[in-house]
Amino acid sequence: MGAVIPVGILGYEGQVIKEVRQDEATGKVTVLCRRDRRHRPVDSKNGRAGPINRWLRRTVRDIPLGGRPCEVEIEYAQVFLSPSCVRVEALPFVAPGTRATRRFARLVSGLCRHMPIDAVARHTGLSWHSVKALDAASLAETVVPPRPELLTGIRYLGVDEVARAKGHDYVTLVYDLTPGERCGRILWVKEGRDAATLLEFLDALSRECADGIEAVAIDMGLAYIAAVQKGLPSAAIVFDRFHVMQMFSKVIRDCRRAQFKEAKKLDDLTGQQTIKGSLWLLLSNRSTLKDSDQSRLDQLLAQNQPLATLYTLKEQLQRLWHQPTSSADMAARLDDWCGLATAARITGLAKFVKTLQSHRSGICAYADHQITTARLEAGNVSIGLLRRRARGFRDTAYLKLKIYQLNTPDTPSFLYANVPAPASATRMSTV
Repeated sequence: MGAVIPVGILGYEGQVIKEVRQDEATGKVTVLCRRDRRHRPVDSKNGRAGPINRWLRRTVRDIPLGGRPCEVEIEYAQVFLSPSCVRVEALPFVAPGTRATRRFARLVSGLCRHMPIDAVARHTGLSWHSVKALDAASLAETVVPPRPELLTGIRYLGVDEVARAKGHDYVTLVYDLTPGERCGRILWVKEGRDAATLLEFLDALSRECADGIEAVAIDMGLAYIAAVQKGLPSAAIVFDRFHVMQMFSKVIRDCRRAQFKEAKKLDDLTGQQTIKGSLWLLLSNRSTLKDSDQSRLDQLLAQNQPLATLYTLKEQLQRLWHQPTSSADMAARLDDWCGLATAARITGLAKFVKTLQSHRSGICAYADHQITTARLEAGNVSIGLLRRRARGFRDTAYLKLKIYQLNTPDTPSFLYANVPAPASATRMSTV
C-alpha cells in the first residue's frame, strides 16, 4: 500500500519514505526508503565529503509499527575517498555493526536486562546470536564505564570477585562505598583476582583521588590485601563483619555435623531428630524467628551443650560491631571474645580464633571507618541473577558490559521515540 508519511515521525534521518507495504499473510510491515540526496555523507575523521562511488540498499529491523513486525529498506552511500579507502556512511538511526535500528537494539537490550537471551530470541523471532549482538551493540553505546584516572571525591572502596560462570574464571569488582547517591556504583571490572589486577586500577587513579581514599573494605584474601597495601599505603583495610560471620558459620556447620554423627553413633534418635534440619535456626537471629521456631531452638540448645556454646559465642561476636566507640575499644572486646572461645575447647574454634587475631587490626578498623560490604553483596546478587539467566558467560567483554549496566537505572524499553546517535558516533565506517 502506498503512503505519504513525514519522515520525522519514524525518525529515519537522511531517508525519504517512498512506500509502506504490509504482507497480508504474515502481517509484516516493510517501509521502503531512498536516500535523501540533500544529506551529503561526510567522513567523520576529517569532516570532508567524498565523491559517491555507488548507492547500496539494506534491510534493517525496527520496532513494531502498529503492533506489527517492521522492517525498513534503506539506501545509503558508498563514498570513494582515495585509491585505497572506500567508506560507507553510518546512518545515525542504525545501530553500528547490526541490521537493526538503534531503538530496536535498545528494545532488545531492555528485554535482555530481565530475560534470558533465548527467551528474547523466541519473543522477537531473532536468532540467539542476533539478540546477543544487538544487546552488546546497544550496551556499547549506552553504558559508559567509569575511567579510573577521572574519578574524584572517593573516600571508601569495596573490592570483591565474582565468577564468570560457576567454577570458572573470575573477575575483580571495585565498588564506590562513599556515602551518598553514588554509593554502590561499580568503578572497575577486570579479568583476574590477583594483586596485579587490583593494582592496575589503583595505579590508574590520580594522585589526588588515591590520597583521598581513607579505607578499603575487602575480604581476607592475601592478594587484595597486598594490592591495597602497595597501591594505597595510607588507606585503612577493613574486614567486613559478613566475611567474619561467614567463617564462623562454617565452625557451626562442622560442629553440628559432628554432633549429628555422634548421636547417630550412639543410636540417640531424640538427639538426631533435634539436630536434623536445625542449621538455619543456629545461623538466624532470634528476633527474626517465629515463636514456634524459637521454642525449637531453645530445645536444641538445652539438649546440646557444644551447639549452645557456639550459638552464644555467635551472638556475642555479632555485638562487636554494634556502635564501637574506637578501634582500641573494639580490639579489647575482640580479645575478650577470643579468650572465651579458646576456653570452650570446641573443634575448629582454635583455628578461627587464630584467624581473627592475625586480622585483628583490619576487623577493628571498622570502628574508625564504618563501612561494610553489604552493597557489594547486593551487587553480587544482581550479577548472580545475570549469570543464572545466561547460564554463565563465555564472552567476558559482554559480561563486563552487563555488569556496568547495573550502574544505570532501568528504563521502560517497550516503546521508544527515535533514539539519536551519541555525540561520539561516527557518520561513516570503513568497509
